[in-house]
Amino acid sequence: MIESFNVPKNKIAKWAGITSAVFSLAQCITAIGWGRASDRFGRKPIILLGLFCTMNASLLFGFSRSLAWAIAARAFAGASNGTVGIIRTTVAEMVPQKILQPRAFSVMPLVWTIGSIFGPILGGALAKPASRYPEIFGTKGFFIDFPFALPNMVASALFVIGLSTGLLFLKETLETKKHQRDYGRVLGKLLTQMFKTKKDKSTWRSGDEQSSSLLKHARMGSWDSTVGAQEEDREGNQASRKTANTATLSYRDVFSPQSNINLLTYTLLAMHSVTYDQLLPVFMHLPPQLDRTTSPDVRLPFKFAGGMGLDSGRIGLLFTLYGVFGMIVQFLVFPPVARRFGILPCLKACTIAFPLVYLLTPFTVLLPTPLTQQIAIFCVMLLKSCAGIFAFPCTTILLTNSARSLKLLGTLNGVATSLSAIGRALGPTIGGGVFTLGIDLGYLIIPWFTIAGLAALGNVPVWWLIEMDGFGGAEDSDSDEEEEEEEDLPQGGDSAESGARSSAVQIMDLDGITEEPDDLEDDFAVEDDPLVIRRDMLSESSSNSNQLHPRYAGAERRMSSPLGQRESVGPGGSRRLSNGLGQSMDGFGTGGTAYQ
Repeated sequence: MIESFNVPKNKIAKWAGITSAVFSLAQCITAIGWGRASDRFGRKPIILLGLFCTMNASLLFGFSRSLAWAIAARAFAGASNGTVGIIRTTVAEMVPQKILQPRAFSVMPLVWTIGSIFGPILGGALAKPASRYPEIFGTKGFFIDFPFALPNMVASALFVIGLSTGLLFLKETLETKKHQRDYGRVLGKLLTQMFKTKKDKSTWRSGDEQSSSLLKHARMGSWDSTVGAQEEDREGNQASRKTANTATLSYRDVFSPQSNINLLTYTLLAMHSVTYDQLLPVFMHLPPQLDRTTSPDVRLPFKFAGGMGLDSGRIGLLFTLYGVFGMIVQFLVFPPVARRFGILPCLKACTIAFPLVYLLTPFTVLLPTPLTQQIAIFCVMLLKSCAGIFAFPCTTILLTNSARSLKLLGTLNGVATSLSAIGRALGPTIGGGVFTLGIDLGYLIIPWFTIAGLAALGNVPVWWLIEMDGFGGAEDSDSDEEEEEEEDLPQGGDSAESGARSSAVQIMDLDGITEEPDDLEDDFAVEDDPLVIRRDMLSESSSNSNQLHPRYAGAERRMSSPLGQRESVGPGGSRRLSNGLGQSMDGFGTGGTAYQ
């Protein structure tokens, strides 16, 4: 495209680099503003506004008629792409649980990888359609004047799909805005209901009623005193967290010590990783150095020059396989490994691997045959892919969990986007100059050793990082404990539960039937003597403490009694009991009388 603006061939690379640098510079300038706006107005409207602006920037770039127009369009696109940090913020607020974060934060890089593979293919196939497919688009007209409009028009159509999906179905996640009525989602529900049949609706209602009934019975069956205390603690934690999130916060609160270390780590990671990705295809395409064994300019193992001499087709094939491998690792390998070993240990391992990858890269050209060279460089690429796929989501998760408040998360991710844009702009610029210097001096190792030095420098702050709890840690533990209690009631290990169970057993008569029951229902059968709990339900080893036998410890407590008057289970005197009313409610005796 730069060439179509009548730019001399020896200056195409220069102006292409400037066009890319303008994008990163504009993104750096605007990212903090986008994040700050999302903290004030909400995540959803700012994301949709950013998508709309990016769509227009794509159209402007496709209709460019001059170099200045193209550079301005790329600057506008970079300014619109400051919302990348907001999308990460939205994912973090949707999934605050640390155990689920590896899976959630692996989706964005996966989608990015898919776009990186198919985007250039689609763009290359649709560029200059009049000259490629004259029988379809003709030899005169619109696509002759605007040869690069078609791929950007297709991209804009995809933006329209994304905007529509976000407007109708995306949830607002900002704490101060998410409870407000979202008319876009209301419209989305109306549209989806139009495509549902009556059978689907009735099935859903039936399933919902059954689920509600089961949930109700499960909750009514758990009447231990510890559940109420846990609910009060959880409500208190949520209230204190909401108070912290709605308090007035300043930029000083954004830059906590851990957040600063994470920002530095993320910037250096973006710098050396993008620099390597930019230089690698240049190195693979560089003509090989002949007669290394006899040339006086070669002194192995450090002084040598030349690349692999691969054509663009072979390089494209290797990078396509590289992308496919990355998708597999991103979605299938990263989440379970990160959960198994932890986010911070995985990041430390990656920061150690990066310098080794960069140091090995130039020595692959010393292998004897082109096939062995390509196999070696592809293995190095796969190792770099694994390190990058693990490192970037890990730094994003650590940065998210280091925020002092969810209210500041948009601003913090905006700062991270700005700093990474600086790294992505400076890295390739410095790397290109050093690469040229190394070729001129005959030392191909100079650029790769320089990148390895940057990676080693980025390894230092990682060892001062601390894996914070984030915003879902306490709630996770509480919910996990509650689920465990509902699914499998303990067998007397907890002193509080033992006390509650002991009190219940002491209240109820233990003079029921003496035969051994055949099944669990007989233990709770209705007899002439009301509300009986049998002595043989108590474990022999704990009969003195009135603890239930393990066989019945997890059983659902069903209380039945004939109609009539009897002494109250709890305080408050006698009351009428109904036969077969089922389970008791949490904290209530049969018939609804509360007791503590």
